[in-house]
Amino acid sequence: MVANTTGGSLAKSPLWLRGGYRVLFGCGALWAIIVVVLWIGSLGGRWTLPLAIDPLAWHQHEMLFGYLGAIIGGFVSAAIPNWTGRPTVMGWRVAAVAGLWLAARLAILFSALVPPVVGAALDTVYLLLLLAYAAREIFASGNRNKPILAILFLFAAACALDHAAIMGILADPALGMRLGFALILLLIVLIGGRITPAFTRNWLVRQGRSERLPVLPNRFDMVVSGLTAAALASWVAGPAYPGAGVLLIGAGGLQLVRLMRWEGLRAIDDPLVFVLHLSYAWLPAGLILLGCAALFSLLPVTSAVHALGAGAMGAMTLAVMTRATRGHTGRVLEADRATLHIYILVHAGALLRVLAPLLPFDYMGIIAAAGGLWASAFLLFLLVYVPMAVRPAPGEKSA
Repeated sequence: MVANTTGGSLAKSPLWLRGGYRVLFGCGALWAIIVVVLWIGSLGGRWTLPLAIDPLAWHQHEMLFGYLGAIIGGFVSAAIPNWTGRPTVMGWRVAAVAGLWLAARLAILFSALVPPVVGAALDTVYLLLLLAYAAREIFASGNRNKPILAILFLFAAACALDHAAIMGILADPALGMRLGFALILLLIVLIGGRITPAFTRNWLVRQGRSERLPVLPNRFDMVVSGLTAAALASWVAGPAYPGAGVLLIGAGGLQLVRLMRWEGLRAIDDPLVFVLHLSYAWLPAGLILLGCAALFSLLPVTSAVHALGAGAMGAMTLAVMTRATRGHTGRVLEADRATLHIYILVHAGALLRVLAPLLPFDYMGIIAAAGGLWASAFLLFLLVYVPMAVRPAPGEKSA
């Protein structure tokens, strides 16, 4: 992505191309649905996917680098102009980047027909373009959000590593996946840890409730974030190492303390704010579960991974996507009934998926039900928020 500084570009660009988030949030949500449906059907033997790779590896890669790759692109396109004061990317550049993302998805899905190196190249180049755009804007403006650039670079490297593993080049087939997974969790720690207390504090002040305000990021948060990064790094290096399990449990406990300092229950009357706390709560829960899975055999690793993936990542991205779409399109920052249902469905689906191995029912039936609930949240997002993103707000004219 390259910032569009051409005079009059706002008037020349159709509304749906005025910011990557208008396209990429919807594309990501649609892809999340497609991946879940195709994976569950493949797992149940209903169909065979046109893949040259293991279907589980495809499912994991596409949820992490496909779905979340689109959402990161949308978030970067919406947040960076706010951070830097520089122009929003629009027009053909948005269409080109979205097209590159889509081409990568199709090349990987049809890898039985397309050489794997093509999908790997398209996938990695897309993420490197996001990095190049973010670096240009942040350095040009002197903005302080430079740690995001390191995460974007490492995420692109993790994507390349995962493709190398898929092609049989790496000895550790899950290294890129673990690295990418850990980096998304660090983004939640950094971005979620900034916006959740800030939005909560702002809402409480507007309500005239200025006592017991959330504690904004301070030295404690820096220490907790650093320890969480160390715990995740140890897990990436050795997921079965007992020391990694101990560090993950400790990091989860500290993240829980951090969450409690944000006074989330005081914002329960505003779903757009409260859902940030509820979504972030999956992070400490998932870290503790992942640590326990490394130390004990009582809990399947899949439950811990889905607490962090379907829970922390899925719920937090929807929380940010709904709020960002409303805010950046001039809508009122209030959750309507459909938005409430989005939040309920994604959290219910994540919870059921985490509990699936522990429940005394048909495992495949529970997996299908959990996937159905989770995917329904994204379907509802498509139905409600994509029209909101591509149509003018009431009283606004479309060029």
